[in-house]
Amino acid sequence: MSATILVVDDEKNIRRTLRMVLEGAGLEVLEAESAEDGLAQIERGGVDLVILDIRLPGMNGIEALERIRARPESQRMPVIMISGHASVAEAVSAVQTGATDFFEKPLDRDQVLVRVRNALKTWQLQREVDRLRADVLDRYAMIGQSPSMRQLYAQLEKVAPTNGRVLVTGESGTGKELVARALHQLSNRADKAFVKVNCAAIPAELIESELFGYERGAFTGAQGRRKGMFETADGGTLFLDEIGDMSASAQAKVLRALQSGEITRVGGERTIAVDVRIVAATNKDLEQEVADGRFREDLFFRLNVVPLQTPPLRERRDDVPLLARSFLREFCKENGLRDKPVDEEVLEALSRRPWPGNVRELKNVVERMAILSGDQITTADLPEQGKLAVQARVDEASLGGALPSPVGSDGEPMSLRDYREHAERSYILATLDDTDWNVSQAASRLGVERTNLHKKMRSYGIRREDHA
Repeated sequence: MSATILVVDDEKNIRRTLRMVLEGAGLEVLEAESAEDGLAQIERGGVDLVILDIRLPGMNGIEALERIRARPESQRMPVIMISGHASVAEAVSAVQTGATDFFEKPLDRDQVLVRVRNALKTWQLQREVDRLRADVLDRYAMIGQSPSMRQLYAQLEKVAPTNGRVLVTGESGTGKELVARALHQLSNRADKAFVKVNCAAIPAELIESELFGYERGAFTGAQGRRKGMFETADGGTLFLDEIGDMSASAQAKVLRALQSGEITRVGGERTIAVDVRIVAATNKDLEQEVADGRFREDLFFRLNVVPLQTPPLRERRDDVPLLARSFLREFCKENGLRDKPVDEEVLEALSRRPWPGNVRELKNVVERMAILSGDQITTADLPEQGKLAVQARVDEASLGGALPSPVGSDGEPMSLRDYREHAERSYILATLDDTDWNVSQAASRLGVERTNLHKKMRSYGIRREDHA
């Protein structure tokens, strides 16, 4: 591997020997006969590893190591300490100060090469992990400067450092997972696991084994022991997405785990202590679910210690240009495309849209424009106005005017919940009609998952045969 090694030693013969060994292995070598000279070369940059003698004239190696570790740029750079007469105390001090490795003179050629290569490989892997971690943080970064987002940021800063359980609510596509990840990254658990469980995507008969694990022979197909999500997230954060779709039996076991801090694998008898911070999310009205008997009230109170709500995109239209530009940069980077400028008219048009699918829908639209556009995104690249046409038909036909009537069939004023459900049902119907009842296409236009749309249709009693 190619790398630059700085050898700091006051003995000329030692420097010459190390140069011959390291250059023979294809490595570049710099020399310094004092700690002061070595630190100056490190500050100039370009050094990948330091071989540092403990006993030097003037500043000694331990002091030099302390200064290296005090610099943010070199805090984790590998430093191998060497000495011909070091005491045990000096060796221990070197390791405690942050030395990567330590060996004594006279130097063994093979030992030097093995330890240098191992240190370089470890550091390169660490830098790659740091790069990947930075990419993940960028991917899941929260974007927006609207008042509603500023309020959410302020709440996150207060809640994240604590161990309090958080219930994140909001419409589909508003970024509830981003909030959960931000809570984890800003907490003292950030260096531990963040484990996501989509409660709606796991069949009811498997949710318990996924959450709590299972022992061999617990059921047909259980060939061995397996850890569950609670154990995997031990010390970190467990994100229970779509918690409102969890089965009643799983709710009871989750409640027990929250109360006791212990879980039991399916088919097992031994209790296992787990230290997990729970963040749950749902697009349902859990209070109404509790009232309707579909969600345990005691579990709701356990989860809803700190409620956070993600605002819909229609309530933060000023953030649309920021989001659109960010998604465009992300997509171009992932696909090796040059950055594409966006006309202001395009951003204004996007800001005016209702975005029923929220941020997820906006991201899909931006990626589509990036694929189909030339070197610059103009109004000609805006997707077909199908959604706007659907909305127009909703306004004119399904809703009987610019807005649905707030009066129910019994002549009494609708509640806010009934009014919202009436408008949502009408919009879904109009979209299905516009796509000739192609559920996949309708789900894409609405910016929701196909399974989510099916659930909405069942909830509202929407069947094609009733609307032929």
